[in-house]
Amino acid sequence: MIYRDFIGMKLSLLGFGAMRLPVIDGDDSKIDEETTFRMVDYAMEHGINYYDTAWGYHGEHSEEVMGRALNRFPRDSYYLATKFPGYDLSNMPKVKEIFQKQMEKTGHDFFDFYLIHNVCELNIEQYLDPQYGILDYIKEQKEAGLIKHLGFSCHGDLPVLKRFLEAYGDDMEFCQLQLNYFDWEFQRGRQKVELLKEYGIPVWVMEPVRGGKLVKLTEEREKILKELRPDEEIVAWAFRFLESQPEINMILSGMSDEQQLRDNIKTFEDSRPLNEKEMEAILKIADEMAAEKQVPCTACHYCVDHCPAGLDIPRLIELYNEHTLTKKAGLMAFIAPMALGSYPDDKKPSACLHCRSCEQVCPQQIKISEVMEDFVKEL
Repeated sequence: MIYRDFIGMKLSLLGFGAMRLPVIDGDDSKIDEETTFRMVDYAMEHGINYYDTAWGYHGEHSEEVMGRALNRFPRDSYYLATKFPGYDLSNMPKVKEIFQKQMEKTGHDFFDFYLIHNVCELNIEQYLDPQYGILDYIKEQKEAGLIKHLGFSCHGDLPVLKRFLEAYGDDMEFCQLQLNYFDWEFQRGRQKVELLKEYGIPVWVMEPVRGGKLVKLTEEREKILKELRPDEEIVAWAFRFLESQPEINMILSGMSDEQQLRDNIKTFEDSRPLNEKEMEAILKIADEMAAEKQVPCTACHYCVDHCPAGLDIPRLIELYNEHTLTKKAGLMAFIAPMALGSYPDDKKPSACLHCRSCEQVCPQQIKISEVMEDFVKEL
């Protein structure tokens, strides 16, 4: 197992994510505990020492099952992480109640890592609002020894990340991002990592294979990668890309069966970062994938000056591209709805007047009114 240093600790670079545990009869709220326990046993035997759960995973049962699975091992043999569920705005006044319940559910008397969960456009105002006292309470628990290390996860765009860091950056020890070679440029992953580096905050990774999108590529793209590394599995390229980023200390994988776990552990047995030629190849593939059937907006903003409704058209098209591409891959598309949840009604795609003034000045000749109409249907 590859390990990375974090404040004097040796963390397995591969972390066990508990959002996609095996379930019974396809019911996400019914975790297959027997199989999960076997998976945790195998992970512990093969060097994984970081386990990540959260309040809302598996119908709020993930913390319970992971707590029981891990309590069978010595407490100093693993690290447990969970999160405050600010993705649901109704939870904002309940930080004390939820934290105490999390300790009860997991059966643990402290958390090694605790995160402010899913900072995004939808909840940034509430997270920054002092009336809820979220950070103050969590810091009190850290001072009391109930939390060892404090961080946050972020699905928001770069401006949201900047606002959060400006307010709370001094208190954060790590940041968890959706990061993979596809999102390196598509979701400004590179820029987010560079910003966190300025704050001296190491990166934890979620969605390393983009919910399975990067497990299998087209035959032509797989051939390119196989010529460079004949003995490397295609899915392993996603992990090797992340391993090659020095700012990354943790790569979480939500493994839903025992074979996935064994395959991932095998990948992390040896360190094999990408060389310059390999990095160039994988990023070129990412660019090609992002360009497929996407609206070719260059964010020149000519359209904005000619929109009587005052819509941020480039940003809306960016969200449209993310949403449609994610749905095309058969994945849960939640980032765009989450971001648009913070928009007033008169700035959402549905506010488009279909006057086509924007289209008259678009250098890319994009049928913007049709994109907005389709976005409304997609949502």
